Amino acid sequence: MTTVVDDILHRIHEACRDEISGAVADYIPELAAVSPDGFGIALATSDGYVYEIGDTRAPFTIQSISKPFTYGLALADNGEDAVAAKIDIEPSGEPFNEISLDPVTERPRNPMINAGAITSASLIHGRTAEQRFERIRKAYSRYAGRELTFNDAVYRSEARTGHRNRAIGYMLRSFDIIAGDPDEAVDLYFRQCSIDVTAADLAMMAATMANNGVNPRTGERALSPVLVERVLSVMTTCGMYDGAGDWVAKVGLPAKSGVGGGVLAVLPGQMGIAVYSPRLDGHGNSVRGVAACRQLSRTLELHFLHVPRAAASAVRGRYTVAEAPSRKRRSDIEQDALAKFGHRARVYELHGDLLFSGAETAVREIGTLDEDLDALVLDVRGVDDVSDIARSMFDDLRTQLAAKRCHAAFVDPRGVLGHASSSIDPKDPGGRVFGDIGSGIGWAEELVLDRYCVGPRQPVRISAVEHPVLAGLTEEQYARVEAVIDTRHYAAGDVIVRAGDPAAGLFLVLVGEVSSTYDTPDGFHQRISTLSPGMSFGEMPLLANTPFLLNFRADTDLTVAVVTVADFHALTVDAPATKLAVLGNLAAGAYAQMNIAIKSLGQFGVGR
Repeated sequence: MTTVVDDILHRIHEACRDEISGAVADYIPELAAVSPDGFGIALATSDGYVYEIGDTRAPFTIQSISKPFTYGLALADNGEDAVAAKIDIEPSGEPFNEISLDPVTERPRNPMINAGAITSASLIHGRTAEQRFERIRKAYSRYAGRELTFNDAVYRSEARTGHRNRAIGYMLRSFDIIAGDPDEAVDLYFRQCSIDVTAADLAMMAATMANNGVNPRTGERALSPVLVERVLSVMTTCGMYDGAGDWVAKVGLPAKSGVGGGVLAVLPGQMGIAVYSPRLDGHGNSVRGVAACRQLSRTLELHFLHVPRAAASAVRGRYTVAEAPSRKRRSDIEQDALAKFGHRARVYELHGDLLFSGAETAVREIGTLDEDLDALVLDVRGVDDVSDIARSMFDDLRTQLAAKRCHAAFVDPRGVLGHASSSIDPKDPGGRVFGDIGSGIGWAEELVLDRYCVGPRQPVRISAVEHPVLAGLTEEQYARVEAVIDTRHYAAGDVIVRAGDPAAGLFLVLVGEVSSTYDTPDGFHQRISTLSPGMSFGEMPLLANTPFLLNFRADTDLTVAVVTVADFHALTVDAPATKLAVLGNLAAGAYAQMNIAIKSLGQFGVGR
């Protein structure tokens, strides 16, 4: 099954596919023979998941994308100060193969142009040229998470035609930037550029950078965090050569391109991106690669200066309604059905800032669940800020789930996901929006019960004589209570009693539902429990002579049978046996309701 992110990549791939301007690199004969129409996009998250579309498994040589990785190895081998004595870190504003040094420092201006890259190669430790190259290949392989291979044909093609790079090498030797044989340094540079990769490899290499230098799949460290910062800083200002300023303004990601057609970009802490398409622009960058990265950055809101606070949001909790049911009273048959089929309704609690990365984690996990779902509840009460792309991703997820006959609902009292209204149809494929988690879980339970519960359901209406509080009374005892019952009706939304009100009697629910709530400091009504026919409230203030601690509000049109405080206490004198029987039933009912409440809390905290 495709995920929301797969759909986004597909749309971007289609949008950029018809861009056929530019031409393949022709100054290296082997590259000139490459088909110009290959096109693939890969995105690897910082936990190692790879999304890909198109020609992401087609091998091509890494070329100049090798430069930041060799620079990182040179820093690890020699230290930052020693490398800084040989290579500056300032943008050059010149083409990547310019034969020049900084006129003041007499050093290559940065490690991303050829002069700086050849210098980086010369700084790699090893007793022989073969050992130095093998250390480079192994380093690249740690980033990619697999053994990368050497393309001898491309290497020989570069070696035959790389006269300009040899001229750069001799210039570096004449200024004592390179201490040894310049031909050896240039040859090592040719070799590193001739390592084969795929777009999927480059995305994982970028994700390793994003993950502070640790490959998210293998767990192997490729570079220390402090050196990752150094490399990414240089990639930001210099990685796209004399087009770097436009890149930073429009894409805003540390990046590196190569004349083999690859573009690699990193969003620290979140992901790596790679695009393969061999047609190049005048700067030597992939035309489609740049276009696709611009679209990705704009669509997913990836520009590194866009991030307002945290880089990612996480799924804080996940559970089924079998593990944490609502506090709504259920019949034994309903409870058995929820125990058996409750795994088909899941709740996800999200928190933090919902940017692309956090939303991606959630939609990927939900979209790739092995088991079928009938209901999904997304609880975003703990979410602080939501980006536009995250809202769009969750709306798309809800549409995808609806196509699989899974209904989705949001618990979003502050409307952070942008839904100002909600359908009142429980089975609306567009989903529901609730103000509290208890309502959301109750809604999910009802969907499961409607599909899988076989047998009598909890009644929606009972008479007073059927109420459990009056069960077991003799005809005479029931007649004594019936004589003092006051039947009252409330409309949905009516407040029956408020927190702080004195005892008002014993309320027996006959028709409809009523919830106990408390008012939060920010003005919301937090639901504590939902009472349905056969349940009661008001007994604690009545028996303890204390005020109500909670509000009681009708969720639907409601009918209750009420025994007032005076009439209830009068039973002590007029019908003590009747009162004792009622108290016994109240105790049993209180125990049952407490058991439901404890089960609903589980390990997840209060206030559902």
